[in-house]
Amino acid sequence: MKLNLPLLAAAATLALSATAQAQTRWDLPAAYPATNFHSVNLVEFANDVDRLSGGKLKITVHPNASLFKAPEIKRAVQGGQAQLGEILLVNFQNEWQVYGADGIPFLADSYDEAVKLWRVQRPMLEKKLAEQGMMVLYAVPWPPQGIYVNKPISSAADLKGVKWRAYSPSTARIAELVGAQPVTVQAAELTQAMATGVVQSYMSSGSTGFDTKTYEHIKYWYDTQAWLPKNAVIMNKRAFDALDKPTQDAVLKAAADAEVRGLAASKRANGETLDKLRANGMQILPPSAQLKADMAKVGDVMVREWLEKSGAEGKQLVDAFRR
Repeated sequence: MKLNLPLLAAAATLALSATAQAQTRWDLPAAYPATNFHSVNLVEFANDVDRLSGGKLKITVHPNASLFKAPEIKRAVQGGQAQLGEILLVNFQNEWQVYGADGIPFLADSYDEAVKLWRVQRPMLEKKLAEQGMMVLYAVPWPPQGIYVNKPISSAADLKGVKWRAYSPSTARIAELVGAQPVTVQAAELTQAMATGVVQSYMSSGSTGFDTKTYEHIKYWYDTQAWLPKNAVIMNKRAFDALDKPTQDAVLKAAADAEVRGLAASKRANGETLDKLRANGMQILPPSAQLKADMAKVGDVMVREWLEKSGAEGKQLVDAFRR
């Protein structure tokens, strides 16, 4: 039998064209380095979506604020410039107080408490995002937050006048309450800010400290276990609705798996990054009794202030969390 090569070539071209048309490509901007456990989890999520959808949906992760800067990602997803993205919830507290619930010092100060807070926070978040044409896929907590500082401290008074990195309304308020000088610096600019002396202190996890090579500029970290802020992956609802049902199911399944995997990765990263910081010359220290008492007072003030600003919604959330 004689093969009709032109006809076969045309058929192959049509098949490739059909595959290309059936394949959907999405962008997922994120704010943290590619090596950070959140970013690694995002890539695994994207790979799971690809596999579970049978290759119908391809998601490209853009880490380290390479596509949009951290404060711009939510707006980009809402406006459809990106179909989905990862945001740090506390960054958006000024827009709606419930975004900042997991940034209130000493409200939820362990992994178990962070998971419990997310259970009561998520339904409220889903309702708010739905009003803005979005949905939440999953959230993963950062490790517990401590104080990086360029000198030994034994009380909050020792932070007076220190240049303090503020990346959210709550971290700026902490600076005010301890008498530090707040400077707004996002994660992607933190290394440069420390190198130039713009930042002398900040509160964050061991992960951020290692990612940004904080040990090259700051030698002390006090393990205050203050709070566990969460990154959430949000999605444009119209983009989700445009998918067929099996692909939607693939996205939701991959998201549920990513939440479980991300929590385990956060716990691992907490221990591993503190060990790496020690190996690079940083002193990992417990807070003194006075520093703990001072920071607990800061937490009390901030819970009161947050409840005043958040009104009935905030009271509902805190009451449900504390039950």
